[in-house]
Amino acid sequence: MNSQLNNPVGWFEIYVDDLERAGRFYSHVLGRQLSSAKTDLTFEALEFQGSMPSSGAMGALMKHPMRKPSQDGTLVYFSCDDCSKTSQLAIANGGTVFKPKWSIGEHGFIAIIGDTEGNAIGLHSFK
Repeated sequence: MNSQLNNPVGWFEIYVDDLERAGRFYSHVLGRQLSSAKTDLTFEALEFQGSMPSSGAMGALMKHPMRKPSQDGTLVYFSCDDCSKTSQLAIANGGTVFKPKWSIGEHGFIAIIGDTEGNAIGLHSFK
């Protein structure tokens, strides 16, 4: 298999302070199930459901003593049906909207929202 043809990200972690609260936010806003992940005793995790290997990236919400939520770090974009609707779900579930839906031309639309933990996350849709 030619790894150059695969998407470059294979795993992501979103750091949180309150794992239960963050889990509720992401499951309600993105409509995705999360499940408790086995970890060592230094951190707790909730994994987004998916499979490896597969297209796209797997990831988890992580409560880790050495990592903190931030608006300033790497921005992960989640696919959704419509950035506007998902942004409204974010607000309804305790999040914020930093940058409302805008066009990125032939590549669709994006928006930047904030989760309940203080992270900025991106949304991407084609409508």
